[in-house]
Amino acid sequence: MSRTLRAIIAAVLVLVITLAAISICQNIGKGMKVDITDQRLYTLSDGTKAILGKLNQPITAKLFYAKTAALKGPDQIRFFNNYYQFVKALLEEYVAASKGMFKLDVIDPRPFSEDEAEAMRYGLQKFPITQEENFFFGLVVQTEFGVEKVIKFFSPDRQNFVEYDISYLIDTAITRQKTKIGVLSSLPVMGDDMSGYMAQMMRMQGQQPKGPWTIVEQLRNQYEVNRVPTDVNDINDVDILLVIHPKELPERTLFAIDQFVLKGGRTIVCVDPHCLSDQPAQPRNPMMQQQQSQKSDLNRLMRNWGVTMPDNTIAGDLNLALAARMGEDGVVGFLGLRPEPGCFNKDSVVTAELNQVTMLFAGALVEVGESMDPNVLSLDVKRTTLVTTTNEGNVVRVDSPYELMFMDPGILRKKFRPGVQPVTMAYLLTGKFKTAFPNGVAIEVPAPKAQNDDDDEDKTITELIKPELTEAVEDCAVVVFSDVDFLSDRVAYRDSFFGSKMVVGDNSALLLNAIDDLSGSSDLVSIRSRGNFRRPFTVVDAIENEAKERSAEKMKGIEAAILGFNAELQKMVASAKEGEEEVLGNAILQQRKALEQNIYDAERQKRVIRMERREGIDGLGRKLQRRNTLMVPAAILIIAVVLGIRRNARRRHYISHASDA
Repeated sequence: MSRTLRAIIAAVLVLVITLAAISICQNIGKGMKVDITDQRLYTLSDGTKAILGKLNQPITAKLFYAKTAALKGPDQIRFFNNYYQFVKALLEEYVAASKGMFKLDVIDPRPFSEDEAEAMRYGLQKFPITQEENFFFGLVVQTEFGVEKVIKFFSPDRQNFVEYDISYLIDTAITRQKTKIGVLSSLPVMGDDMSGYMAQMMRMQGQQPKGPWTIVEQLRNQYEVNRVPTDVNDINDVDILLVIHPKELPERTLFAIDQFVLKGGRTIVCVDPHCLSDQPAQPRNPMMQQQQSQKSDLNRLMRNWGVTMPDNTIAGDLNLALAARMGEDGVVGFLGLRPEPGCFNKDSVVTAELNQVTMLFAGALVEVGESMDPNVLSLDVKRTTLVTTTNEGNVVRVDSPYELMFMDPGILRKKFRPGVQPVTMAYLLTGKFKTAFPNGVAIEVPAPKAQNDDDDEDKTITELIKPELTEAVEDCAVVVFSDVDFLSDRVAYRDSFFGSKMVVGDNSALLLNAIDDLSGSSDLVSIRSRGNFRRPFTVVDAIENEAKERSAEKMKGIEAAILGFNAELQKMVASAKEGEEEVLGNAILQQRKALEQNIYDAERQKRVIRMERREGIDGLGRKLQRRNTLMVPAAILIIAVVLGIRRNARRRHYISHASDA
């Protein structure tokens, strides 16, 4: 056999062996993966593994992604190719961890195909790319009993919560009944409560009924949410009661809440010493507006749960203070809570994974044992701190709630004195609570009508309602937050590119974690917040900060020149004499043209600075791209050099031994 033929056969055999080795490694080593991402993005959390471990029936997940359509779409659609690879890789981890109970089907719905019809039947959101092509990116989870749960569209603003959304679908698919949440609030949290006729009349007058808060919409995606009236006598058919801004509730409503808690009903309370979301209606008489307080409290009940919230007192911390406007100092009551200074309880599943929570004018929760209240009861209550300021936090007391309505950040900062221990703004309270109404409560009820009573006027009588329970038989559980605004749209969300509300920070996650913990679903708690992080780009930030510093100096000079011109202009107008208006007008016009030229030059300089900043960032990107491109050839070259040196060394060793022989 010739040397050429032997070389060809050897090359073919090497190729076959290489392909076989690759195939074997892909199958044998499929479960052998290493996640080297900084945030462990491709590693399932313990909560997800626990949910998969509880599966008692096969689950099929259908991932719809119009890959072909995405290649024909604009840049906004093509972005989803990387997002799709991330979701697909994560779902494959579900398959690997489920021990055969979770199956994944990846579907590319082509135009007019059965797959496209199936995607539309499931209600997946579609985006037309061409006259025929539609873009889909959603997930359907099915059980063998016919239960179907759907993510209609993997929105980019939910990328950090993909694992939670998928795990929630699986958890709810194998759970037969949704948790029922009742919302009792003095604010229009559930939207305008009106009949269809009233809503139609508002639209005819050019007004739109207000929709519910975004947090309520988010809750409705996961739970059954219903309104609880603020004048309710009894609360039933509710698993978790959410009390938001309980402002001047009637006694019968307080009694209903009290009995609901004692019967074992899980409750979350959000009170506020000054709720910015409680905007008073604009009265005709401006003096009447000052009489409308924006505070709420539930101290009559909370005393028996182990805490109180003092009036006209807010929590402050200069280390956490956020600015209300750009360029201003932080407001003492505007707090950006973070895990680094110890604002979150790391031992509680509700707060262990939180990264950032914003609270506005939150109150200070004081344990009853520390209070000077004369009505203090002897309680056996376990108080678990959830959210606090840093050790340098302290309370700020104001003379009246109206001082906060017309807030002066400078005065609040002067009143604040750094403390030596944190101020608590959220508690989990558990124990066998006692009723706040041991003697019952008197309520007005319709009076029975006599047979010969022809009077149409409705009459009422006072009836004493005795408490069904004066002390809880089993442990109760209540979560108390001393802020309401942290759930509002202005703080917890912002508008996204796709028109929907985008989650900001962990404000909504904090409430959802509390609900999951009270409902007993602690597995989901450990998943929700783990992805809500910001990857630090320190080099890019340094480039941007340097450019901002350069532009800031120039902008100061430009603004100073503008102020000087305005002062000179006012001086000219003030010193004008009769008969000089035309001359003065020409002078003003000339100087105005000069100012416009200066502003144009300043804007051009700003564009140059922005281009320099962009060039620095783009240059960094090109440098990283070249480095990544050269890494593989460089590694191969290094291996080849090492093998060449080793081969030459062995050859010299063989020749030396042969010559000795």
